Amino acid sequence: MSWAFRRRSSTGWGKERMKKWSIGNLWKKYKYVGLVVLAGIVLMVLPAGTSAPDPQKDSAGFSLEDTERRMEELLGRMDGVGRVQVMLTLKNGSSLELAEDADSTERDGETRAQREPVTLNRGSGYQDVVVTRETYPVYLGAVVVCQGAGSSGVRLAVTEAVAALTGLPADRITVVQWNS
Repeated sequence: MSWAFRRRSSTGWGKERMKKWSIGNLWKKYKYVGLVVLAGIVLMVLPAGTSAPDPQKDSAGFSLEDTERRMEELLGRMDGVGRVQVMLTLKNGSSLELAEDADSTERDGETRAQREPVTLNRGSGYQDVVVTRETYPVYLGAVVVCQGAGSSGVRLAVTEAVAALTGLPADRITVVQWNS
């Protein structure tokens, strides 16, 4: 009996258990679970995509400077225009009308209305407001200074292009010669 006991102890029950629970065996057995957990941790650590709003843009994401720059690039590609600079004026800017949750309470004979914008939870602490209406900017006028404005054909083409892009009538668009 003592020989059997010695044999068990000499084979090392503890070593077999350690071999069974080694890192390699655990990895073989639970590698897919580990990969899923690792992917979950990586997704939680990544930023949620929230970024600070651009101070040059108003609430609807419109930028007058960006629009002028894009118009300058487009007009500069037209035949005979040459160097160009555009200035637009706005009657009013773009705006957003948000959905509101209204709650009124009557207290001591007075009715108090409380309004809060409706928000949607997008997960990861990010919330969006619900927009019911978006109004776009209304242009008041445009001035285009270009090298090719000495030609009446170029002036007409530039005027028509600006009118198509802004919705302005031709009498509110001025095209003048670039001073060399």
